[in-house]
Amino acid sequence: MNISFDNNIPIYIQLLDYIKAYIISEQIKSGEKLPSVRELASMFKVNPNTIQKALSELEDIGLIYTERTNGKYVTTDKKLIAKIKNEYALKIANEFLDNMQKIGINNEEALNYLVGKEEK
Repeated sequence: MNISFDNNIPIYIQLLDYIKAYIISEQIKSGEKLPSVRELASMFKVNPNTIQKALSELEDIGLIYTERTNGKYVTTDKKLIAKIKNEYALKIANEFLDNMQKIGINNEEALNYLVGKEEK
């Protein structure tokens, strides 16, 4: 996996968001084992400590859990995954609307861009 990191945001936060999106989009299934910290560090070309910090945050919010000596797994709590997915989608939608307002486009006009009815 190759992602371009934004120098203005800590890498572990970008990794946290990336892995979170991977989980809530079900690209990795509920209950599935995650690659090891070393494997993830190699995949993302970052320090293992950076991966560990991102995974620790994911564990704090309950999206993953550690099975002693077996590794880290995606939660089986589908309600939690749905809740986090909803919160994430709402955050993205609000950021979109805020950015559109910054360039003088109101919410109704912004929605037209989303459905392909923007003025030409």
